[in-house]
Amino acid sequence: MRLREQVAERTADLQRVKAEYDNYRKRVRRDRLAIREIAVVNVLTGLLPVLDVMEEIQRRDDDHGAAAVLSATLQDRLAGLGLRTVGAAGEPFDPHTHEAITYYASGTAHEAVCTEVLRHGYRVGDRLLRPAQVAVEGPAPAA
Repeated sequence: MRLREQVAERTADLQRVKAEYDNYRKRVRRDRLAIREIAVVNVLTGLLPVLDVMEEIQRRDDDHGAAAVLSATLQDRLAGLGLRTVGAAGEPFDPHTHEAITYYASGTAHEAVCTEVLRHGYRVGDRLLRPAQVAVEGPAPAA
């Protein structure tokens, strides 16, 4: 009878150690993913001024020049890291993802809408790196 109790005790100990090890592996995996995400966000945040310069060069240059090719290549590579553009003309204004630089009151507008993107915003996954700076047209403010 004593032998069965010892076997049961050792089995319980082994199961507990296995569960602790499984939890440790899951925690290490989750921590590695979090560190990777932080590193990607830091790199991409550092490259946002480069994207701004590329957009400005592209606005002034033709669409087939070296700047356009470089810009497209850079945007493709950054998109591969999860970088997404935020802000487009015609979108409803969202203060969580847009920063209104100018506001035009309109008697016909029922909701605030982005009319022009002055500077794109960017997001990685659920994390907003920078809000889009936009011009907004919407209803006149109440007097």
